[in-house]
Amino acid sequence: MKEQKIHYKTISEKDKVSRKTIEERAIELAYYIIETGDTVRGTAKKYGISKSTVHKDVSERLLKINQNLAKEVRKILDENKAERHIRGGMATKLKYSKEKNNNC
Repeated sequence: MKEQKIHYKTISEKDKVSRKTIEERAIELAYYIIETGDTVRGTAKKYGISKSTVHKDVSERLLKINQNLAKEVRKILDENKAERHIRGGMATKLKYSKEKNNNC
């Protein structure tokens, strides 16, 4: 019987984060959204994953893991959705006020 050589490699922090289970990631994302009130887009940027993944984790997967936590996150996501037209208007106003100041 031949002996096999096993090569060990160092695991980077990024690899450790990506190796979390889906359930652990969903719970971590949920707590982050609850604590900060951040949007799906902001959460995705912070964790380096897609918006689709964040949304699926906290909307669908979390319901199967922890329904109470999912309800809390849903409240925040609904608030963010209701306020997004305001944030968009504020961003547009800021953009044009900066352009006006640069032209003066």
